[in-house]
Amino acid sequence: MTVEKIIVGEGTEYPLNGLLTLPDDISKPVPAVVMVHGSGPSNMDERVMQITPFKDLAEGLAKRGIASIRYDKRTFAHSKKLMKNLGKEMTVKEETIDDAILAAKLLKEDPRILPDGVFILGHSMGAMLAPRIDAEGADAAGLILMAGTPYRLEDIVVRQLKQTSKSGNSLMKWIVGLEDKMYSKKFDNLYELSDEEAKNKKFAGGITLYYFKEMGQKTAADYLLENEKPCLIMQGEKDFQVLANDDFKEFKELLAKRQHTVFKLYPDLNHVFVKAIYSDILKASKEYGTERHIGENVIDDISKFIWKNH
Repeated sequence: MTVEKIIVGEGTEYPLNGLLTLPDDISKPVPAVVMVHGSGPSNMDERVMQITPFKDLAEGLAKRGIASIRYDKRTFAHSKKLMKNLGKEMTVKEETIDDAILAAKLLKEDPRILPDGVFILGHSMGAMLAPRIDAEGADAAGLILMAGTPYRLEDIVVRQLKQTSKSGNSLMKWIVGLEDKMYSKKFDNLYELSDEEAKNKKFAGGITLYYFKEMGQKTAADYLLENEKPCLIMQGEKDFQVLANDDFKEFKELLAKRQHTVFKLYPDLNHVFVKAIYSDILKASKEYGTERHIGENVIDDISKFIWKNH
């Protein structure tokens, strides 16, 4: 494979370092994917402690004849500048969506890439946003949702707090229980607030309730039900952040009649699609602190989906 340094958003206020990974054989144009990060600041490999999901995927897909772009997330590269410029106005559009659309455009303008063979691959929150990225300008050939959810972000935040409150010692349960009640209350009547009211109510750090309100207007499932583009929905059964028996099951029910939709469940894999060690959300640091790599079967499934639908 060949790896080239690129800049997503070159010439804009938020240029992002990235890598274009190409297969050895580019004698004719090849399909490609844009990789979209999960929540929080993240580098181009989407590194989670000792695990590098996007690096694994890029290298594995290149071996299967598929190119990819991965890049530093805007909140990783320009966190202070972003908050200074936008503050309470910030949404996922500025944090994630705009850059993914620019990355898709970069691929489509590269003569080595099939312009109608560009896919959006989103992980976790990136999977929640992938259908919107497509609808707002990426115009992808298809979508790959890894550990996504059809629910709104605030529902996941509250659920994870509830999960944590049921684990650990009694003091931990009490502390997290208070946080759960506090955050649940913040989301009460969220969609009845005006945009200005939501912008003036803080959630945590520099994030306001407007961030949630703007994102929650339409879910990933809402967007998917508006088109028939090929979609691969992937889930690890041992994932304790997005749940196979809830999120994945709900996706299957909501999209049961949708054409060109493939569902893949991996019994032994966790949230980043490596073999799970623990099953408790409180053990996240240990779960991701041991180096592992995404298995060949996962990359095979993505590759087959792309080659079938490019």
